[in-house]
Amino acid sequence: QVHLLESGGGSVQAGGSLRLSCAVSGGDASMMNLLGWFRQDPEKAREGGASILTVGRTYVADSVKGRFTISHDFSKSTLYLQMNSLIPEDTATYYCAAARTHDMAPNSDSPLRPSTYTYWGHGTQVTVSS
Repeated sequence: QVHLLESGGGSVQAGGSLRLSCAVSGGDASMMNLLGWFRQDPEKAREGGASILTVGRTYVADSVKGRFTISHDFSKSTLYLQMNSLIPEDTATYYCAAARTHDMAPNSDSPLRPSTYTYWGHGTQVTVSS
């Protein structure tokens, strides 16, 4: 089993920043080699934001490229999402997710697909006001 606990959400004005954290724990946590951040607005499908293979390769959705940065601290078993230059369209519930997978090519879109992932956190709300 793998447990994921997100934190760091909140309300911010457009142009502001937030850093989300996701604590990864459980007996199978060390087997997970793909970690990702997704978001979902109640009226939309869940979409990938950014993901990272534990070997270091990252994948970032075009909608957040240049504004969001994903990172992973092995020593703390924690995944981060630094979000800068936030806009109202970033308002959503943000989820972290984990998977055990084969290596993926740099141009693969699988790391940003929800169906790739096995374990999910309960989410943290981010609200950006204009």
